[in-house]
Amino acid sequence: MLTKALRSSLLAFLFAATLSPVFSQSLPNLPLTRLGYTVRKRTVNPQGELKVKIDALDKELADATRLGNIGEVRRLLAKGMTLLSGNEWTDALDYEHSLALRADEAFVDTSKPYTVHLEQIYAPSIALDHSLTARVSLRKPPARGATSPPEAIKDLGTFDEVSRDLRESPYRMELDLSSVPDGSYQVYVEVMDGTRALGSTGLRFLARRGLDAELSKLESESKSASETVRADVLYPVDFVHNVNRGRFDIGQFDISKEIAQAEDTLAVAKTGKDPFTGRTGDFKRHYFLTEAGEIMPYRVYVPKSYDGTRAFPLVVALHGLGGTEDSMFGANYKVIPEAESRGYIVVAPLGYRIDGFYGRGGDKRSQLSEKDVMHALALVRAAYKIDDRRIYLMGHSMGGIGTWTLGAKYPTIWASLAPISGVADPATVKLMRNIPEVVVHGDADDTVPVGGSRAMVAEMKKLGVDVKYIEVPGGSHVSVPGPNMSAIFDFFDTHKKSVDAESSR
Repeated sequence: MLTKALRSSLLAFLFAATLSPVFSQSLPNLPLTRLGYTVRKRTVNPQGELKVKIDALDKELADATRLGNIGEVRRLLAKGMTLLSGNEWTDALDYEHSLALRADEAFVDTSKPYTVHLEQIYAPSIALDHSLTARVSLRKPPARGATSPPEAIKDLGTFDEVSRDLRESPYRMELDLSSVPDGSYQVYVEVMDGTRALGSTGLRFLARRGLDAELSKLESESKSASETVRADVLYPVDFVHNVNRGRFDIGQFDISKEIAQAEDTLAVAKTGKDPFTGRTGDFKRHYFLTEAGEIMPYRVYVPKSYDGTRAFPLVVALHGLGGTEDSMFGANYKVIPEAESRGYIVVAPLGYRIDGFYGRGGDKRSQLSEKDVMHALALVRAAYKIDDRRIYLMGHSMGGIGTWTLGAKYPTIWASLAPISGVADPATVKLMRNIPEVVVHGDADDTVPVGGSRAMVAEMKKLGVDVKYIEVPGGSHVSVPGPNMSAIFDFFDTHKKSVDAESSR
């Protein structure tokens, strides 16, 4: 079982050091929002009067969380971030952060009207005497870190008689997008009290004329594809449906690219060939996760030297909080160059959700995250000739947590573990004491303090685990993975499971 302190620390993990608002079909991811507040508080280290305010706010936040009052949790997090930025929390800001814009679709076929609903996620404190007005415009999505809205592209109209209480009476607006070119946009709404702007909110969406017909065609023609590639063909359909249901955010999903890849896969499948058999290089695969009722993506890298005549080592790479199956393949991690030059296959699963935690928690999301990792592993082992004595597990941040979690749960699989910037309960070390480990952490990590890795390594040394610990002086949360990836693969190169170790687990 996790200690209370360790449970609390699970909120202190982030794939990237900075957060910015993401306007989407669903509200911004709450664990990431909490993370932004936690990291900001640790960085500011409030003192004096500010500390008194933050301590009081934290108590309110704990009570709201305990009671399941999520709207109030979001309000308090916004207030906390405002105070930590050196600004005062005002009624105007309270109203601004209460606003939300929702729609039935985040992927929009512009050949039909687009309906959005202006709502509130909590009751603000501001006093309003009469109904309001909403000015609606079309804009490009805000750039990451932007502090002001982008310039308007198109005026979409002004709507009157907006309710003062948008929780009780959400305001429905039907928008004409028929002249809008395909692309990524934001519906931007300013709520006005006469000439006074009370607040604004935005909703990101992807516009594509004829989208509904394209998805219907893929869905229909997928029925003729073999079972091995049907999920690859249906993935864009499934993803769009799930985003529209509000299950998760659009993220960086490129609908044009995904539809084109699905059509290419279908075209090859119609010739009777499997487009993925023996494939090398960097590519995506998909499969149907029965337990979740969704299609899951996973990314694979197969070295050019692979020809099926000999078994290759395999690395399972787990991303951090907020990341996806693409994250560990990023240039900053340097995983792919190492895999190509040394002859390793790499698989990077999504882990069900960007905040799945790979089995760390007891909730369904965490359980499905663990299942997704293990299914992706099984699929690659079935598709390629893998050296079963050389299967490695690595991850960064939340992925570091996942590395230690799945290392302890499946100790007979892994030849070595490589947690980067992670934390775990030292009591779990005994469950994986026969697995060699290379642990990497920066001593200036403000997101996941280095003490977590130090405690794990100390317990490993106590139990005689074969461990190499790389603590980077001045290393931050995001700076340490890439420069130490070569050392991690050096460790993998020299460690494989022995028959004795296998039988003793």
